Amino acid sequence: MTPPPRTPKQRKQDTLRRLAHDVDAWVATADPAGTPYLVPLSFLWDGETLLISTAASNPTARNLRPGGRVRLTVGTTRDVVLVEGSAVMADEVSDDVGDAFAAKTGFEPRKLRNYPYFRIRPELIQAWREANEITGRDLMRGGVWQV
Repeated sequence: MTPPPRTPKQRKQDTLRRLAHDVDAWVATADPAGTPYLVPLSFLWDGETLLISTAASNPTARNLRPGGRVRLTVGTTRDVVLVEGSAVMADEVSDDVGDAFAAKTGFEPRKLRNYPYFRIRPELIQAWREANEITGRDLMRGGVWQV
């Protein structure tokens, strides 16, 4: 039986909880020719941006450098959070942020050679569980929470 749709307020609370506690996301980028690339990456949510790290030589890093466009999902297909946004390479990550990233993800990019961090600023956040939540799935548009 399909549960009743959540209120927008509950969807936002569930989304924020998922961003704070989930460890991995499917991250999609595309090269200038439009060739898509999808990879699972760990992330840290700071309340405004998602922080990821990957080898500078990987397609994800190469794709994020010129245009910075990214789409990622967190959760399952029946309880998904979809985020679209732009990414910038973080010039520097403080020790506190690097420690928080490593503690949450179990991955320590600072100990690896040439693993830049990227900050993803959401512009669109959608959340839905079942078809009855497709309507009203936009929680953020244009970088502004709608709820």
